[in-house]
Amino acid sequence: MSLIRTRFGSTSTAEEVVTGQDLTGIRAVVTGGASGIGIETARALALGGAEVTLAVRNVEAGRQVAEAISRDTDNSSVQILPLDLADRASIHRLAAGWSGSLHLLINNAGIMAHPLSRTAEGWESQFATNHLGHFILARGLRNALAQGAQDRGGARIVVVSSSAHTMAPVDFDDLYFERRDYDPWVAYAQSKSANILFAVEAYRRWAADGIIVNALHPGLIATNLQGHLSEEFHEGLREMQRSGMVTMKTPQQGAATSLVAAVAPEFANSGGHYLSDCNEAELMDDHKTYGPDGLGVRRWALDPVAARRLWDASEELVGP
Repeated sequence: MSLIRTRFGSTSTAEEVVTGQDLTGIRAVVTGGASGIGIETARALALGGAEVTLAVRNVEAGRQVAEAISRDTDNSSVQILPLDLADRASIHRLAAGWSGSLHLLINNAGIMAHPLSRTAEGWESQFATNHLGHFILARGLRNALAQGAQDRGGARIVVVSSSAHTMAPVDFDDLYFERRDYDPWVAYAQSKSANILFAVEAYRRWAADGIIVNALHPGLIATNLQGHLSEEFHEGLREMQRSGMVTMKTPQQGAATSLVAAVAPEFANSGGHYLSDCNEAELMDDHKTYGPDGLGVRRWALDPVAARRLWDASEELVGP
């Protein structure tokens, strides 16, 4: 089967993707919409006329971003809701308080390569925030998405993963690093593999409701996601840029693939895919090692058996 291709590519911007699109009447939630590519994702949706909700942990920062987006796009339908993806009560409050249809859920928020920390339940924080939090949120908003699909002929969930997934699959025998030594990058990679597996299984389960689910790699972008990492890491990144080993994207370019998954007609009826540079990515050679730029998708991240296993394991943790 041929890969899905669009007219956009690695240098496209989110604004270019929405140009010519009338998103009036579309209701969207963007998690982590107060920073990084979340801002540009929300801005592009608002520019197209959508009603956009920024689901954010820092409410004051979210309020400032919402005001700026409304001002820049002349769209007054930009609002904020508090959301802490590491706090189940916070997630349930948002989902329970949502009223009416939802057409787009952009699972954009995340944490990267943090030192070991655990939630109140004892779950490793990157797996809990990047996967389980969004898992709970998506299930809580499923009925709203199904209603949105009826209204508009389809609804979409967009899951921001990463090329880092290529470093590690989900370790079902030790999801929270209770037995193995903790490695912040392996933990991050596992959570990003989980993001893609969620897209595969959610699409299988919810396609009949008209809900399309896809995951993506936004590209290598300098945002506050990397703000806590060492100067040694940043210098290494700068050296890779100077040598041409990697190409950095702007936040506007980084948000473009999210917008393709959210509004491009090529992905209106097809889910369970992993996108990179605004197109469906190729399967990655099993023997190829990790590199942050220009990679495809690991087979383990699209494995339907692993996807069902992760869904079942997640339900055991957070409840049906």
